[in-house]
Amino acid sequence: MCLLTQLVEVREEGATAETVTRRDDLFAEPDGIPAWVGVEWLAQAVAAWAGFRAAASGEAPAPGLLLGAKRYRARVPVFDFDQRIRITVTIDFVADNGVTQVSGALYAIEKHAIEKYDIGKHATAMPEDAEPLARGSLTLYRPAAMPTLNGA
Repeated sequence: MCLLTQLVEVREEGATAETVTRRDDLFAEPDGIPAWVGVEWLAQAVAAWAGFRAAASGEAPAPGLLLGAKRYRARVPVFDFDQRIRITVTIDFVADNGVTQVSGALYAIEKHAIEKYDIGKHATAMPEDAEPLARGSLTLYRPAAMPTLNGA
């Protein structure tokens, strides 16, 4: 289940991605997309960052686990439909044991009716003074190996 529309930029210390809120979204409610879905958008942006970096190094993407979200606060209870949301994540630290701390924010880019999403037309720069719709920190874990039910 990928909720992101595109990966806009990958940096050494993080990434920028986007999504568009739609009425047929998996988590859509009558008034919009609940603000708590932003935690998943942040986590998926981190996964996209890690996958991109792994592929660039010729490696397979490593599995990772979302352990928790801290201080996630949204200014709105729901994200309106037909809104483009820019997701920014910054890797704060990666511990030797695989625990990673990430800070992130969600920004409204523009509100518009969307028939088809055209990636080329929508890659715009963020205003420097933009106030985030939501922000928070994630704690993630990338184990050396993922345990399985049958022990293999």
